[in-house]
Amino acid sequence: MPEFDVVELGPTDHPEPGAEAPDFTRPLVSDEFWEDRTLSELVGETDGTTVLVFTPMTGSFVAKYVWDELADRDWDERADRVVGITASTPYGVKRFLEDNDYPFRFFTDPGNDVAESYGIAHDLDGMTGVSEPRVAFFALDADRTVEGAWVATDWPDFPDYDDLESELGLA
Repeated sequence: MPEFDVVELGPTDHPEPGAEAPDFTRPLVSDEFWEDRTLSELVGETDGTTVLVFTPMTGSFVAKYVWDELADRDWDERADRVVGITASTPYGVKRFLEDNDYPFRFFTDPGNDVAESYGIAHDLDGMTGVSEPRVAFFALDADRTVEGAWVATDWPDFPDYDDLESELGLA
């Protein structure tokens, strides 16, 4: 078991339920290809809920743990749409999808600008100018209104997935 310290991340300024989630355009990567897409286009493709899941870079144990859990819980079948967003490049996400056979798509945000706009970016210890998103979940309706949210307060931090599923309407 690797040893690491739990780090308190401090307060956030993330979108709360009832607020409109910030829109963005980034490459959306699947197991087959990627293309620039806007969040508003993606959420507008369904009348249901889109769950936007922020995770650190795809090579991290934190990202692997979160996506393994969501795949094991069949979120791809229980939610109208689940899409990830990470600070990894499209190439890194493509490898992550190939290595793990996940049924999800991911927005890539190597500059971490989207996490900044959502108020959930944090600096990596000892790496000047390098940041990544906290683990965070946002349930969005077709107009990008936040219906539910969970944001990590520590690194690493994971939700109680049973409670999260209830809050996001997946139970």
